[in-house]
Amino acid sequence: MKSNGSAHAQSLCGSVSAPEKMAAPVDLELKKAFSELQVKMIDTQQKVKLADLQIDQLTRVQKHAKLTHTEITTLPDNTRLYEGVGRMFILQSKEDINNQLMDKQKTADEKIKELEKKVYLERSVKEAEDNIREMLLSRRAH
Repeated sequence: MKSNGSAHAQSLCGSVSAPEKMAAPVDLELKKAFSELQVKMIDTQQKVKLADLQIDQLTRVQKHAKLTHTEITTLPDNTRLYEGVGRMFILQSKEDINNQLMDKQKTADEKIKELEKKVYLERSVKEAEDNIREMLLSRRAH
């Protein structure tokens, strides 16, 4: 009967080691995926920080354009204004400068919307990282 007991013990051990052999590659894959995701997360965080700086800069451009637009609208329509271009000043009509300001505002709005999408990407990468972390922890618990 002892031989049956040891055979039974060996069969139990054999069934325990098989899942361990299967779990090891899965754990390695999860760890690899997690480390790759961490690299992507750091890269995404850097991009988001840059995007935040760009959004701040574009917001200042918008404010400047709005203030200038407010000042220009009070002037008579036939007023000609100087616009600073590099080291030069160019005489332009109120309408031309007003159109340029509106274009600047529109462009800044579009760029801000585009940059805000990067913040969404950071959140989704963070969620994926949390999911992989949970999978790793659940694998270790088993």
